[in-house]
Amino acid sequence: MQRRIASASIIALSSLMVAACGGSGGGTGGGFGSGGGAETTVTLAQQPWEDLMVENQIASQVLKEAGYDIEIEDLSVPLTAQALSKGDADAYLGNWWPSQKEVFSDPIDKGDVEVLSTLVTGVTYEPAVPKYVAEEYDVASLADLEANAEEFDSEILGIEPGTPGNNSIQKAIDEDAYGLGDFKLVESSTPAMLAEVEKRAKQKQPVVFLGWEPHWMNIEWDLVYLDDPEDVWPGAGEIRTATRKGFQDENPNVARFLSQMKIDRETASDWVYSVSQEDKSAADVAGAWIEENPDQVRKWLKGVETVEGEPAEAPA
Repeated sequence: MQRRIASASIIALSSLMVAACGGSGGGTGGGFGSGGGAETTVTLAQQPWEDLMVENQIASQVLKEAGYDIEIEDLSVPLTAQALSKGDADAYLGNWWPSQKEVFSDPIDKGDVEVLSTLVTGVTYEPAVPKYVAEEYDVASLADLEANAEEFDSEILGIEPGTPGNNSIQKAIDEDAYGLGDFKLVESSTPAMLAEVEKRAKQKQPVVFLGWEPHWMNIEWDLVYLDDPEDVWPGAGEIRTATRKGFQDENPNVARFLSQMKIDRETASDWVYSVSQEDKSAADVAGAWIEENPDQVRKWLKGVETVEGEPAEAPA
């Protein structure tokens, strides 16, 4: 996840960008829907997560072919919830649930943010260990960490400070869940965490860290996600598409396309691998996938019209 939140400087810059847009999402998005509307701009929120970047690029390329203007705003998860709530962004294709519950539950409960659809099912977001660690130290559950605290240096590797996953780990430590009270959460960044895991994995050293799927880590390493018999971890079962209040009613045409986008987690993991490990741009990965999967794109475009009111087609 991710990369799962922008740095403090980017967050500050994003705040200024949202303010400067002055409602470029909800404010300019109203007016089109079933084709031929006066306004055609849709603003998508984004974190630097490879799968989300590719998904946004697919939406952008397909909808641009239909005559719509797509703007992509780089925002942290909390600022995304804020932007959707205020109508400064239209849609978000990266609502990991329930792992983002602490950020999104309030605006969703208030009706300021609406859940449009489920984009990816069967996703995972929880502490994990490489399979060699699970086998050598008999670790299959969060409850098995305490007995192996010395091997793990009483550390759980996390990602960017303030992310929901890190907060869940820290809460478990603070509450001494599974006897983890003496453990320490090591916060850094997603790339730094993954680099440390890679270093230890090459040497077959013990390591427990925040893992998730879809992601290239599941292609690179054989991972064991730790069981949670006491249900202290919120986990993540799906990735959803969330929108600002009223977006579906005001923009049924674009909302129809976004709601019909469905992606399997293996494909999403391949996208992450292509961008992060093969150094391909999200735009190139999206374009190649669209070209290779025209039948799937046509399913997503069923009932969708161009801004002129004609049936939308997949990019040639």
